[in-house]
Amino acid sequence: MTVIANILIVAAISIGTIFVLVTAIGLIRLPDAFSRAHAASKSATLGVMCILLGVFFHFWLNEGNFNSRILLGILFLFVTGPVGGHMMGRAAYLSGVKLWDKTVRDDLAEALKKKRERRK
Repeated sequence: MTVIANILIVAAISIGTIFVLVTAIGLIRLPDAFSRAHAASKSATLGVMCILLGVFFHFWLNEGNFNSRILLGILFLFVTGPVGGHMMGRAAYLSGVKLWDKTVRDDLAEALKKKRERRK
């Protein structure tokens, strides 16, 4: 049982580390604030969740301690990470941060235009 548990723990932490590495590469390589926010909110959230899941499995399977606070932390990250990234991107858009030159589509401009027309 301990070999399977250790494989599960190492796999979860390794997958989480890979996602966090992808986040770091995305933050460096992506062209604008909106793409960077997407990379940070999606893959970093998944990476940290996988690492916390590996920690949870370690304490539960190897140490024998069921820690519900880690599960609550995973749930909290699952809910707040993408929402926070979305809100930061929307705030950047509304404050006038320019899109990348090669951006093909701007859905938020159309939505804001319709919203302004309804107010009139």
